[in-house]
Order: sequence, then structure tokens, then C-alpha cells
Amino acid sequence: MKMSLDFLALPLLTAAALLLVSLVAGLFSARLGLSFLLVFLVAGMLLGEDGPGGVAFEDFRLAFWVGNVALAVILLDGGLRTREATFRTGLRPALLLATVGVVVSAALAGLGVWLLLDLDWRLALLLGAIVGSTAAAMFSLLQTSEVRLDERVASTLEIESGLNDPMAVFLTLALIGLVSAPTAPSAATLWSSVLALLQPFGWGLLVGAGLGWALANGLRWLARVTRPAGGVRALLLLSAGLAVFAFTTWIGGSGFLAVYVFGLVVGNRARGSVAPALQAMDGYAWMAQAGMFLLLGLLVTPSEALRTWLPALGVAAVLMGLARPVAVWLCLWPFRFPPHDIAFIAWVGLRGAVPIVLAVFPLMAEVDGAKTFFHIAFVVVLASLLLQGTTLPWAARRAGVVLPDRNDTVSARQVYGDRGTCRHPDGRAVPLLRLATGTRRAADGR
Repeated sequence: MKMSLDFLALPLLTAAALLLVSLVAGLFSARLGLSFLLVFLVAGMLLGEDGPGGVAFEDFRLAFWVGNVALAVILLDGGLRTREATFRTGLRPALLLATVGVVVSAALAGLGVWLLLDLDWRLALLLGAIVGSTAAAMFSLLQTSEVRLDERVASTLEIESGLNDPMAVFLTLALIGLVSAPTAPSAATLWSSVLALLQPFGWGLLVGAGLGWALANGLRWLARVTRPAGGVRALLLLSAGLAVFAFTTWIGGSGFLAVYVFGLVVGNRARGSVAPALQAMDGYAWMAQAGMFLLLGLLVTPSEALRTWLPALGVAAVLMGLARPVAVWLCLWPFRFPPHDIAFIAWVGLRGAVPIVLAVFPLMAEVDGAKTFFHIAFVVVLASLLLQGTTLPWAARRAGVVLPDRNDTVSARQVYGDRGTCRHPDGRAVPLLRLATGTRRAADGR
């Protein structure tokens, strides 16, 4: 009797063909100004039960697992690419945005949900927390955009997207506990919940920094002894990063924070050993994003999402037009950011896969109305990708945070001034003024 391998070949053919078509479509969509990640989300929807594919998929546990692993890979890649000087430049404002900013954004978004959907205040705050954090995909979005941003603005956005997930996860879990509690929590319970926030942050920082230091030394030793190829180094970094993420999560820490700090420490302490692996790591990060958005798109039922599209768009409008700008202004005002920088950072607070992944938490906890939360989060992400993701270059130029091309000396003088020049090999005079570092002259006192 001949054994059929259709159970292997057909699903693999479908997945590979879908990924291939999505990648090609994504390349063309990027030329039209559309977000690359939007194509994968739409492709998953087309494969789903309401699309031509007709695949009924409701395995939220698998989507949750894949989403968390993918986010860990994306944050690891972002940490490896963040230089220490850049980290120091944007750390303080980004840290405030990733903590206080997420709380303020979630609270104001929750107020909008309460007014628009007439939900219980606890459920409204829960949905606000789900959509309150920016996307880890900001790393790739900033890298693939056609503009060079002011270093302080770019580093603030990148570091914020790497640090804000722990706060969003904590708020979501805390509010699920509040919703599920049979009685109103006491003041002591609320205070203990606040103190519990220190544990995931503490463990995340400790494990990420400690194991990052250890692996950095190990990579430098391996480079002297065996000289592994770039692909092997990338696999070493990937497996180590996922191990750090899993171990930190297991002991009650923030795996997202740990894997980002881990990548940051390794990338700066062993930059010579890490550099050959970055190209392969970029491929892993894009594969993680593509798989995550495809799976999350497959999980969505558009016909059900359409029933809540109007209030969901209202939530997106509150988030983009009120919650994010207020949170950004409150957090960046002490650091004397110019108004145009604040406006740009407020606008590009992109929502990616994180809200959809967080929306799976209430489904797994069997919270009433959790499926509605999932579809609202999906519409918010879709609106963010369409509006904020596609307008990043335009918004950067309007806000005046774009740096000139390194070879455009006329524009460079307008931005950097003319405090001395050096000769380019082709004979042109190029302004000095830290042009190579991509740092704008601090005419406003920065």
C-alpha cells in the first residue's frame, strides 16, 4: 500500500505560496506607500473563512504562542542593532513613554471606549490597555522608510517600542484579574498589584543584562577559537535570545524586556562578532513578522469585525487623535522636545501585532465579550497601519525631523550650519558637524 504525503505537501505548498505571493505584493505595496506588514495581514484574511481560502481557524492558543515568539525575535533583532550612544540619547524620554505614557494612553483610550461602547469601566480600561502600546515593528518600519530621522527622535521611537510591551502586558493581565474578580478589589490588593509590576521589570533587566554579558564574552571567545560563519552566529543569537525570553517568562519576569536588553548588551559588547550575523537576523525578524501577521489575519473573521467597525474606528480616532498626543506631550515636555518633534512622535505611535496578541489574553481567560475586543483591536491595528504606517515619510517632512542625504551639501548646510567643511573625494566641500552620526545641530538647545 502506497503512503500518501498529501497531509504534508498540500499545507506546505499553501503556506509557502501564500508567503511568496505576500512578499512580492509587499514589495510593490511599499513602492505605493502602503505598509509592508499590511499585505500579510490582508493575505491572512483572504485565506480565512470569509475569504477565497475558506480556512476556518480559531486556535487562539497557537496564535498566542506564535505571536509571542515572533515578538521576541523582533525585539532581539532591534536590540542587536541599537548602539549604546543611540540608547543613551533616547533612553530617558523613551522610558517615560514606555511606562507613564502607556498608562495615560490606556486610560484615555479606555475613556473613549466607555463613551463609545457603553461598557463597564473595568472592561473599557481593559480594551484601552490592549491597544495602548506601540508596535515592536517600529524597528523595521524606521529602517525601511526612505527618510533619515533626527537621531533623538528616531532613538526615542525605537527604544520606546522595545520597552513598552512589559507595561502593556502587565496592565492587560491586571485588568483581566480585576474584571474576573467577584468583588471589588481592596486598596491593599491594588497596592500589591502595583508592587508586582517591579518583579517583571526587575527580572527582565537582571536576566537580560547578565546573560547578554555572558554571551558577549562567549561570542568573542568563539570568534578567536572557531571563527563561525555569519549564519551560524545568527542561529546562536536566535536560540540564545529565545532561551532568555522563555527562561525570564518562566520565572515571572518580562521576557520582552529581557530579550531586548539581552540583544542590546550583546550587540554593543561584541559588535565585531555580531555584525556578520545581522543580515541573517534581519531575515529572521522579517520571517517572524510575516508569519505573525499572516496567522493573526487568518484568525480574524471580517464579517464579525464589520459589526463593530464604527465604534472600533472611533476607538482608533480617540487613540490617535487624543490619547497618544496627550501621553506624548506629558512625557516629553520635561525633556524640552520642540513642538514639531512631539507632534511627529505622537503621530507615528504605530499599532502593530501587539494589540492583537494582547487581545487573545481575554479570550484565553474567557472574559465576557472577549471576541468583540479581539475584532476591535484588529480594526484599530488596521487603521493604524493604513494611516500612521503609510504617512511616516510625509509626517517626518512636515514636522521637519528629516535629515538631509549625506551627499546633499546644500541641504546639509541649511540643517547643520556651516561651521567648517571637509573635502569629499570628488572635490565637493562637505560640512563637518557630526554629519556622519546623523545628529542635527542643536539650534533649539538640544
